[in-house]
Amino acid sequence: MGVENFITFMISALLFIMTPGLDTFFVLNKSIAQGKRSGIHAALGVNMGVLTHTLFAALGISVLLAKSAFAFAAVKYLGAAYIIYLGVTTYRKKSDLAKLEARTEDEKNVKSDFWSGFLTNSLNPKVALFFIAFFPQFIAVNEMQNPVPYVLLGITYAIIGVVWYIILTLCASIFSSKIKDNPNAGKLLNKIGGLAFIAMGIKMAFSK
Repeated sequence: MGVENFITFMISALLFIMTPGLDTFFVLNKSIAQGKRSGIHAALGVNMGVLTHTLFAALGISVLLAKSAFAFAAVKYLGAAYIIYLGVTTYRKKSDLAKLEARTEDEKNVKSDFWSGFLTNSLNPKVALFFIAFFPQFIAVNEMQNPVPYVLLGITYAIIGVVWYIILTLCASIFSSKIKDNPNAGKLLNKIGGLAFIAMGIKMAFSK
């Protein structure tokens, strides 16, 4: 199918996914603050973003992003603005953990977690640049123009990501269940998480 050194790719992908970053923090924040159901939906949303970047890489759209300073800046600032928006809304939340966990039973809220994860990943231009640099190392030279190897590698990357983030979610939800009865815990987590998102958004805005 045009893919080379597939086992090496899987190991490398796992190491990259395990490296703490914006996606990891987003999933952990949802898992601890709102429970495992929110964390799982956030993880699925993040990896749907991975599939979006995979499609763009397969179609050559990501190459245009890499070559165009204007396109890169546009996506970068849009992504930064969204992450800062998430930070502000998270910071301003006043509900405690018990109420937040109860709200995750509402289908509308878990859909929101999914789409937030999707946008957080999809609007990060560095993910697109990473894919067009990383994937070709595991694709046969004569298959570089074939979208199939990109799709296979992207799906594999997303599956590994889902498994890893669900493991993180299940571990993090243990802390959530332990501190949810503390009326001030939810507020503190929202403050910390909100400030962290804002800082990450600002960092993205100044990235090159």
